[in-house]
Amino acid sequence: MRSLVLARASALALALALPSLALAQQGAAPAQGAAPAAKPASPDTVVARVNGQPITEADLAVAEADPALSLPGVSEAQKRDLLISYLVDLKIGARVAESAKTAEGPDFARRLAYFRDKLLLDDYLESEVKKATTPEAARKLYDDAVKGMAPEEEVRARHILVENEDEAKKALARVRGGEDFAKVAADLSKDPGSKTEGGDLGFFTKERMVAPFAEAAFKLEPGKISEPVKSQFGWHVIKVEEKRTKPIPSFDEMKEQIDTYLARKAQQDVILRLRQEAKVERLDQPAATPAPEKK
Repeated sequence: MRSLVLARASALALALALPSLALAQQGAAPAQGAAPAAKPASPDTVVARVNGQPITEADLAVAEADPALSLPGVSEAQKRDLLISYLVDLKIGARVAESAKTAEGPDFARRLAYFRDKLLLDDYLESEVKKATTPEAARKLYDDAVKGMAPEEEVRARHILVENEDEAKKALARVRGGEDFAKVAADLSKDPGSKTEGGDLGFFTKERMVAPFAEAAFKLEPGKISEPVKSQFGWHVIKVEEKRTKPIPSFDEMKEQIDTYLARKAQQDVILRLRQEAKVERLDQPAATPAPEKK
């Protein structure tokens, strides 16, 4: 959730990281003798110094959380080296900018205030999301949701879709005469999505199909073939392959969606509450014209 810290810093990061990465990919020798640390380094561990100013593991973690510095496809060792190099350059550049009194302009102060507010809100929302996305809350939401769910019947069917009833009757005669349904579908069906699969539509519930097709398909028993059925798409010959009861998704299957819902709802609730508690004046919009008095 942590958002971009500074737009210019992110742009600089990408500009610095990409050339370094290109050099590494062109054959830079890998570090020799590097081995995983026996235990995680302390956040206060110093990884570099710039003119005596330390860069710590905690600083590195902040940079690593910046989405603009994700560098997909880069090994962890390369990424760590690039991030440290970036932080070194960032410190050097920031000190030079300070000497040049870049921070003294009103535009800089305005942008700094904007990003400070943004980081404060992001961190506050993140803390509220953590409170909302508990295992207990996720389980309760799942249990409440499945109470109103009933197992649904599904069928797996094939079909042959043609332009008119005469063509449908000819297709039906071929399959009832012993020809393989999938082969006839491949020969005749005008449905390109299922034609290459021998007319196979896979499993579907009743509401997913247009009414005439669904009614006919769900009346058939597995292995049976329908009479020609007309729909808005043309004429169908349907063969039901299987029927089953669609299981209710398990908690584990729904966990990711549940957590996402809880997180978004928590953020929305916080923002709505804060708006209600605040006095907000929109001065960019014209005042509403009062309604004329009734005589």
